[in-house]
Amino acid sequence: MKKERFSLGDALIYLLLGLLCLTIVFAFLHLASISLSPNYVATKGGLLLFPKDLTFDNYLKVFKNRYIWLGYKNTLIRTLAGTTLQLIFTALGAYVLSKKYFPHRSFWTLVIVFTMFFSGGLIPTFLLVKRLGLVDTYASMILPGLVSAYNLTIMRNYFQSLPEEIEESCMIDGAGRMRIFWQFILPLSTPILATVALWLAVGHWNAWFDVLIYVSDKNKRTLQVVLRNIIVTGTQELDSDASAHSVADEPLVSSEGLKAASIYVATIPILCVYPFLQRYFVKGIMVGSLKG
Repeated sequence: MKKERFSLGDALIYLLLGLLCLTIVFAFLHLASISLSPNYVATKGGLLLFPKDLTFDNYLKVFKNRYIWLGYKNTLIRTLAGTTLQLIFTALGAYVLSKKYFPHRSFWTLVIVFTMFFSGGLIPTFLLVKRLGLVDTYASMILPGLVSAYNLTIMRNYFQSLPEEIEESCMIDGAGRMRIFWQFILPLSTPILATVALWLAVGHWNAWFDVLIYVSDKNKRTLQVVLRNIIVTGTQELDSDASAHSVADEPLVSSEGLKAASIYVATIPILCVYPFLQRYFVKGIMVGSLKG
């Protein structure tokens, strides 16, 4: 068996990727150290890779704030409902477009791809959402982007790669189109479904701009909007809760530590999802890549 040669180009790629990983690791370590350090350490500035005089006061103050928990609830509702609905509707649309017998398939595919480059704009979208009565509802976070043209195209190409003989044999046995789709096509499409689900879940978890525009009710704000307000306004968002004391009353708590703790609280849950879906990620991307 011929051994693969390790070229200089490969070494440079590994070096650049290694440096990039180090910058990310250092940033996470710095934030973790700031969030676990008292006020007089966090306000010194500079790069801090290990916490000094360990304290959990910053996290305790963050978790005492009810808007953090409301943000968690709203984000979980949005992520679970949005990911499920988007995955279902995207898969249905992609399956139809993957069939050669679908009338004017190329035309409709072109129309969908066209929306990837041109859209109605922010103001028409807001007016549409408002007139549909979706303002201050969870639907305003999900329905406007229910089907992504990019995800639909990726999934369509994956469905096209599946052997047509599977459907033909199922139809000979008397199975209908919907039964074939739910019981045979979807179980065979686990890699691309897991990949798209990961994209959708991360997108919903990190989304904040649409919530900022469509949702004015504080009780329906997602975690990322709460985090944004904490970072922009400092500790005012946390101190606005009557159940929490002000930062001045807690000598070990600092505004920088609270920001770092809030970032970790909002980031860790979605990072825990990656290990379970990572094995499907590369396969789904390779098989469902854009073509034809």
